[in-house]
Amino acid sequence: MVWTSSACAAGWGEPHLAIVSRSENEADRVASVTAPTSDFTAPEQFETHPAGAATSFEPDTQDAFSFPSANMSFERELEFAVGNGLFKKLWVTAPASTQSSDGLGPLFNARACQQCHIRDGRGHPPEDNEDPGVSMVLRLSIPKVDGEHDLSANAPEPTYGIQLQDKSIAGIAAEGRLHIDYETVPVTMGDGTVVNLRKPTYSVGAPAYGDLHPDVQISPRIAPQMIGLGLLEAIPEADILAAADPEDADGDGISGRPNRVWSNEYGQWMLGRFGHKAGEATIKAQSASAFLGDMGLSTPLTPDSWGDCSPAQDNCRQAPNGNSGDEQVEVSTQVLDLVTFYSRNLAVPARRAADAPEVLRGKSLFYAAGCTSCHRPKFVTHRLTDQPEQSFQLIWPYSDLLLHDMGPGLADNRTEWDANGQEWRTAPLWGIGMTRTVSGHSYFLHDGRARSLLEAILWHGGEAEPARETVRTLSAADRAALITYLESL
Repeated sequence: MVWTSSACAAGWGEPHLAIVSRSENEADRVASVTAPTSDFTAPEQFETHPAGAATSFEPDTQDAFSFPSANMSFERELEFAVGNGLFKKLWVTAPASTQSSDGLGPLFNARACQQCHIRDGRGHPPEDNEDPGVSMVLRLSIPKVDGEHDLSANAPEPTYGIQLQDKSIAGIAAEGRLHIDYETVPVTMGDGTVVNLRKPTYSVGAPAYGDLHPDVQISPRIAPQMIGLGLLEAIPEADILAAADPEDADGDGISGRPNRVWSNEYGQWMLGRFGHKAGEATIKAQSASAFLGDMGLSTPLTPDSWGDCSPAQDNCRQAPNGNSGDEQVEVSTQVLDLVTFYSRNLAVPARRAADAPEVLRGKSLFYAAGCTSCHRPKFVTHRLTDQPEQSFQLIWPYSDLLLHDMGPGLADNRTEWDANGQEWRTAPLWGIGMTRTVSGHSYFLHDGRARSLLEAILWHGGEAEPARETVRTLSAADRAALITYLESL
């Protein structure tokens, strides 16, 4: 596929990275090593190391997502450990005797990063409507007025802001509760097997501040796994844009396109890489948004001490805050940088059984079905002067980091920057086979509706419909081989 938009052909820039330009010889080597394979008789060279030299070969336990980059120096491991402590820290209401830990809320969904990203893994939807479900949030917005050109991703819901908070500090009412109803959707496979999907409908129970706007757009999100984020951040922008084809100029039915997002961190437009719709450009920005939206904590990038309290929630905006220090924020630059460093360096586990015959057969089926059109196997990261763990690594994330139309079945009908209501960023697949071990469940997709990898595939529509249909019509033995391959990632 070829990127054809003249407006963005050269990209928006990568001010977050200290880049050493590739030589012509290095560029040739990168092109060779990232070329698609057609040999499925044995693993490719370095395929067992999905994160290059940063790959973790620690035991496959429930802590498999919590190890540092394997190529990290001993000195930097201390910084990682401190960041880990801050990631797990429980924040408290202001004022408190420990200034560096107060400022929670006034409205919030969790008290610590780790409460959503349990063991740095994937979140899950509530088991029932009585479950607080801290791993899932509801994003809210209303359609923007035609002609609006402000630098916000969405128009917030006028009363409830950009996210529904189901918890609050004393004296402030929580906004409401997420409510899910499931409908069974049977899908008949090519061999006659019936797979029952569950189709969710979302609503807000007991809204505390009156009815939501009649045109409210609701988008559920579960916390994604945290591994390999720094390596995704270090992929050259040009290599991502080279695969974009928004007008489907090559006629292959795949129209991936980048999300252009505004960076408060750098004061410019940048390529979106993080979040279910690629709505954030950097790990630091993603972390700051989570501090603000999920815990109601201000940072230098998101300085509102009241978090997501809207102008209509005046008592919420007047509540005590934990702003302190020279920066007068609740999460200082030092704390944000340490959490960012930790998040950047959570290692990807090594591949398992990459040379097993069933895995290799499943790999050939994965390629034949066209899955690699979006789940791009390989990249080589930038050579970097200040991030040795991410510098010039051959990585296997199985994502192109682009937006794709996934059809009406997965649509949330909510825009986010340039992403429309049916578009989602291709989710990286590395580590996906460790989900049950780390997270204790096998729920997938942006809202956890899929209870298995097969269900996740069967929800694919839009650009992915041909690949889904190929999988749906496979024999039971071939389906099993395909799933075995995915579970080895």
